Amino acid sequence: MATIYEVSKLAGVSLATVSRVMNDSGKVTPKTRDKVLAAIAELGYRPNSMAQSLASRRSNSVGILIPELHGPFFGVMLSSVEKELRDAGKRVIITAGHSDEAKEKDCIEFLLGSSCDALILHVYSVPHEYLIELSKGPVPIIILNNYVPELSDKCIVLDNEHGGYIATKALLEHGHEELAYISGPSWKTDSFKRLSGHKRALKEYGLEVNENLIAEGTFEEASGRLAMEHLLSLDIPFTAVVCANDEMAAGAMDVARKHGLRVPDDISVIGYDNVSFTRYLHPKLSSIGCRISEMGQVAARCVLKNAYGQTDLEIQNTFKPRLVLRDSVKSR
Repeated sequence: MATIYEVSKLAGVSLATVSRVMNDSGKVTPKTRDKVLAAIAELGYRPNSMAQSLASRRSNSVGILIPELHGPFFGVMLSSVEKELRDAGKRVIITAGHSDEAKEKDCIEFLLGSSCDALILHVYSVPHEYLIELSKGPVPIIILNNYVPELSDKCIVLDNEHGGYIATKALLEHGHEELAYISGPSWKTDSFKRLSGHKRALKEYGLEVNENLIAEGTFEEASGRLAMEHLLSLDIPFTAVVCANDEMAAGAMDVARKHGLRVPDDISVIGYDNVSFTRYLHPKLSSIGCRISEMGQVAARCVLKNAYGQTDLEIQNTFKPRLVLRDSVKSR
């Protein structure tokens, strides 16, 4: 296997010059750069990443911790983060904490032990105090979808209360007053915020919240089915249902059809996240656009700014969700 010394000898330049070309750092004339690249190609030289890491004190890898590896939401987010970092010459290490405090902490320790230059953390269960203490260490952290007031400049968050509000308001504006709601797990902050927005919209329209028409799901399609079965079994009339994500909305729509209800003629449905499959359901699902891809991109840019010194990057810490109306909502 060829070595950097052989590249240096063949190109007729110093080891430092070869290093500058490989790391794209420092001033090197185009002619010298071409000589080094030609030597690398001729010898088939492959840099030893571990040696580079020791020399630069950088691994050029970023750790990402998310709750789950399944589902369209996290797929879009990871794709966005990975592309932005890959375009900057960085690589990612991905692990899942499954919304469990012990597992999330274990994953963070794993990423730190993997010599990641920075961490992007989408966590639900570790306490804020833990994240604050972690932020004092040498490895920069960026927190996704979880607001820690003491670390506000390191948080990339979606205004979920506003998202829940505009989802319900859209149905109210279409004449619906008897509304059901399928939430995510009540202990998750984003679930709580979305439900709070739902209740705020009802209050604004002078309507009482019927707690019996609020069913709790898990953000998975199967739980949307179970929640809809439960709501329909209550024999309490409702003309529309707000779902805290699109997967549960898809499950709810299927159950409604099996009970002989037409969407949206008999019941309107609105989801949350606006993932890709919403456009291909029948009818096409109205949803709340979370700007998932943009949030992932900004998280990656925060890493490039805080860990790699790219100070010219603009960072937006808070995102407002948007209403996307399609065929699953109809006026009363």
